[in-house]
Amino acid sequence: MEAYFDNSATTRCSMGAKDIMVRALVEDYGNPSSLHGKGMQGENYIRDARAKICKTLKAKESELIFTSGGTESNNLAILGGAIANRRGGNHLITTRIEHPAVSAPMKYLEEQGFEVTYLNVDKDGCISLEELRDAVTEETILVSIMYVNNEIGAVEPVQEAAKIIKQKNSGTLFHVDAIQAYGKYIIHPGKLGIDMMSVSGHKIHGPKGSGFLYVREKTKLKPLIYGGGQQKNMRSGTENVPGIAGLGQAAQEAYEDFAEKQAYLYRLKDAFIQGLEGQEWAHINGRTGADSAPHIVSLSVDGVRSEVLLHALEDRHIYVSAGSACASNKPAVSATLAAIGVRREYLDSTVRISFCAQNTLEEVEYCIANLKELVPMLGKYTRR
Repeated sequence: MEAYFDNSATTRCSMGAKDIMVRALVEDYGNPSSLHGKGMQGENYIRDARAKICKTLKAKESELIFTSGGTESNNLAILGGAIANRRGGNHLITTRIEHPAVSAPMKYLEEQGFEVTYLNVDKDGCISLEELRDAVTEETILVSIMYVNNEIGAVEPVQEAAKIIKQKNSGTLFHVDAIQAYGKYIIHPGKLGIDMMSVSGHKIHGPKGSGFLYVREKTKLKPLIYGGGQQKNMRSGTENVPGIAGLGQAAQEAYEDFAEKQAYLYRLKDAFIQGLEGQEWAHINGRTGADSAPHIVSLSVDGVRSEVLLHALEDRHIYVSAGSACASNKPAVSATLAAIGVRREYLDSTVRISFCAQNTLEEVEYCIANLKELVPMLGKYTRR
């Protein structure tokens, strides 16, 4: 049996997304900026994808910018938002548990003279709304808070945060990294008070190298890429038509039978956690149940380093992550685990299990059985 439990790193591309991408690659391959019929075919794929995605967001089609993925979307929102609004102030706010695609551009802006406030989180990875309220000032031009943490599945109170931000400073932009949330929650950014929101295609069974940034109408944003003026000058360069087409199809599929999919993910997650009850070596980080994301479990293991456990499970055809996949080849202390106060010995002994709707309960049981067998055995050979 094979059990792929690294869906927060990437998902298998859906057959529907694959099929529409192939058509865009080999049949309707025209440049969407060309005026002839082949070009119009390409443009139609983009229009169709835009309509599909905006339907899931209840957003205007003019409020979507297609990007190469979550990292570009986050950078465009943070760098473009800060630069475009610098006359309004010099202060930015984010959290201590953001993905590097948010924390790195924040660090860059600090080097350029911006002031950045980093909000603390509690043991479950959630921010304090009071701390946020105290942090917003007349100089605050942008706040960036993730919807779902990619390592422990903490869900941030984004709607409440938006209200506080706008009450304190109506001109402050609110950006949300929804890369681990889109497709797992119904998200209508306009209703939630979100000004900008980042999404990545390959987290929802779309292709890698695809994504979008929702930008509320009239939001001031400076482009990062200049050239031919595509996407109303906000993101120049010939559009990735196959990627956009696949993204649109994946977005539509993600919200078909949504309630059933979400409930099923919680069943898988609950079964995994319950299967480890009574195991003294197993420690779950963050909240569980409906207060947490339906697809992510952070598991700390006594006496076994995460990389050792990861490869032992790999030998049994079980695939998990030792943390955020975007940085998994660069060993470092997880900022998220450190921020929630995980014990020192668990900082390099934690794995992430992440589910998708194609996983089965049998795969969960197979993983649990192997963990129960492997952990005690590996612990005997671990240096202390």
